[in-house]
Amino acid sequence: MRKLFDVDEYLRCIGHEGEAKPDLDTLRALHKKHLMAIAYNSVSSLTRPPSRRGTGVDLVDIDEDATFDAVIAEGHGGGCIQLSRLFFRLLRELGFDVALLGGSTVEGAQLFGTEVEHMLLLVTLDDERWLVDVGYAGPSFLEPLRVGEEIQVQYGVQYRLVEDAGSLVLRRCARGGRWHVVYRFTLAVREPAAWSEFERKVNEKLRPTEPGAGGVGGAGGGLLLCSRAVDDGQAVLKGRRYLTVRDGREQVRTLVDNDEYENLAAGILAGPVG
Repeated sequence: MRKLFDVDEYLRCIGHEGEAKPDLDTLRALHKKHLMAIAYNSVSSLTRPPSRRGTGVDLVDIDEDATFDAVIAEGHGGGCIQLSRLFFRLLRELGFDVALLGGSTVEGAQLFGTEVEHMLLLVTLDDERWLVDVGYAGPSFLEPLRVGEEIQVQYGVQYRLVEDAGSLVLRRCARGGRWHVVYRFTLAVREPAAWSEFERKVNEKLRPTEPGAGGVGGAGGGLLLCSRAVDDGQAVLKGRRYLTVRDGREQVRTLVDNDEYENLAAGILAGPVG
């Protein structure tokens, strides 16, 4: 039986026990638990659930009940818009002051040529603003970031928000590494319709694959992008590139062996990652 969107079921699926008050401690706990419990899954983001219109990928006018059932209750994970829309609704129903923001990753801007590609959230608590993002494949922050100029450290990784030409740029520096751009965004509050142009370009450029065919990447060997957080970092698989972050230290390697690739991808999607 399909499970409709339900706050208690959502909290159970991400492993949150006890009262969920609209405060900073709860926000931090929900953010990290979500990233650990629900995988980013690019294949699922194109195939679950199908578009109401019957053709293409439906990223804007999604059925939140169907999306909740597939992405959260069944544990298939999803892409940024699915994950962020569901987490937005969860926070709103818990009483948080939360808004949708639009941004763009470096690759997304190159591929789709639009400033509104990535979806993230802004939560306001006691006149402080917090950046919230459970829908980025990573590597990125595991707990909310305060919107400010200071360097913030999480699990050995430094983060900083830098103003640039009317936008905010999220920069990240792993232990012993260099600063690089994660994505850019603005603080303008958005409605889901703002992603309509991005949805149109996705449907022009990408074709959904059938899950369960041709390995974890789907039929046709499409590029799989998946990730899941661990207690002190993340594991990210992009095609054959496997990146892990533990206590701020990054390791990356190319997977040549097909069995290893399949096992690591299946492990990320099924979770938890060791």
